[in-house]
Amino acid sequence: MRQVVLDTETTGLEPQLGHKIIEIGCVELVNRRLTGRHYHQYIKPEREIDQGAMEVHGITNEFLEDKPVFSQIVADFLEFIGDAELVIHNAPFDVGFLNHELSSLDKGLGKIEDRCAVLDTLLLARKKHPGQKNNLDALCKRYMVDNSQRDLHGALLDAEILADVYLTMTGGQTFLALGGKQVGEGGGEDGEETIVRLPVSRTLTPVLRASDDELVLHREKLELLDKASDGNCIWKSLEQPEL
Repeated sequence: MRQVVLDTETTGLEPQLGHKIIEIGCVELVNRRLTGRHYHQYIKPEREIDQGAMEVHGITNEFLEDKPVFSQIVADFLEFIGDAELVIHNAPFDVGFLNHELSSLDKGLGKIEDRCAVLDTLLLARKKHPGQKNNLDALCKRYMVDNSQRDLHGALLDAEILADVYLTMTGGQTFLALGGKQVGEGGGEDGEETIVRLPVSRTLTPVLRASDDELVLHREKLELLDKASDGNCIWKSLEQPEL
């Protein structure tokens, strides 16, 4: 299963008022694993950016002056997404802008929905957490996803963060933190499979068994994960030692 987690930044809020896409960021998932492949492009909108939008994403008119227009990047973009399922937070916003851009080219490119299934993580989050805040920052806090680098919105950064949130929210693990480094599911920092060999002279640390209090905390954590994944926490289903 191939999925593409997608985000955009725009000149304003409504394409019907002539607002345009100025940044697209995508990351690829295959069988719920981050592959390391991504698509990222800044786009010259040929119009001014609203001040309110600029305060959100920090992208200026001057920065975009030498960037390609949408018609110059559309082929590469459509090739990257292919017929993957698109994972988008508040999908009607991004899909609406993309469809508006496609229709303005008058090339018979159709709509995004004609090419791809679309999964809206905002609707998914509202179903799982009714009555709570479900914006991306709130979900990062709820699922303990690091968004410390997110001072401003950015399409690629937000797509990467959303991928972590989506996989965690739906019961999958995206990385392990080993020795202060984030390591992909395959074992390498770029997601590729690697074997880390320890030096022969390395002094091994004695195995320390968990205390009763630690086992209680561990089980409480598994209960939270099981609840967040609608009963799909695999670790909880494994046999646990008796206290």
